[in-house]
Amino acid sequence: MIQWIRSLIFIGQMYVAMLVLAIVFAPFAIVRREAAFKAVHTYCRWVRWTASWMVGLKSEIRGEVPQGEVLIAAKHQSFFDIILIVSVVPRPRFIMKSILKYAPILGWYAKRIGCVAVDRGKRAQAIQQMVEGVKSGAQEPGQLIIYPQGTRVAPGADKPYKIGTAVLYQQTGQTCVPAATNVGVFWPRHGILRKPGLAVVEFLPAIAPGLETGAFMAELEAVVENHSNRLMAEAGFEVSQSDQT
Repeated sequence: MIQWIRSLIFIGQMYVAMLVLAIVFAPFAIVRREAAFKAVHTYCRWVRWTASWMVGLKSEIRGEVPQGEVLIAAKHQSFFDIILIVSVVPRPRFIMKSILKYAPILGWYAKRIGCVAVDRGKRAQAIQQMVEGVKSGAQEPGQLIIYPQGTRVAPGADKPYKIGTAVLYQQTGQTCVPAATNVGVFWPRHGILRKPGLAVVEFLPAIAPGLETGAFMAELEAVVENHSNRLMAEAGFEVSQSDQT
């Protein structure tokens, strides 16, 4: 019960901080895009810091943080893996659900840093939107973050990897950096409780341009799932033998 109350207080201050920082940075972000990046970096680092002492959830980034114009194909388990990635990546952009562009604060800042909104329910149209959206923003260098499974996936759950990541990889000709995580063990998709422990996002060796679709998807899924399973096991989550293969 005490941990639940601490979690509730933490979540409350997290949204208050979002509002306060959004207001403070807004006049500068309107004029300079760099200020919008500064705002999201500040917020994400605030959340990591407050999580460490308010609910005992420490966090760690492993591997080489991507720089320059690359794709980041990341395992997505909860809001906290977004926080971790954005806290360290210099110029993050996202492929996000189109409905989020109408969200107060989040929608405006997402647009300001160059996120690409897509309609997730229409597969072919969504892929075309992704490609066009990324190409139209090509003049703004940055790290494009995409979640290959298309949504948050709870630890131990199985959800297929979608072809959109491979389409972007091939049509942009960019290097792809896979990213694994275990954050869902401590910060679930739904609910209030945040568990103490060490949440990790690990950037894995880059996949160079040039692979065909099948080979790329097979390599991406293998490395992300295997490393995520290892991180979850490290956090005390029981990973089935089938998941470890």
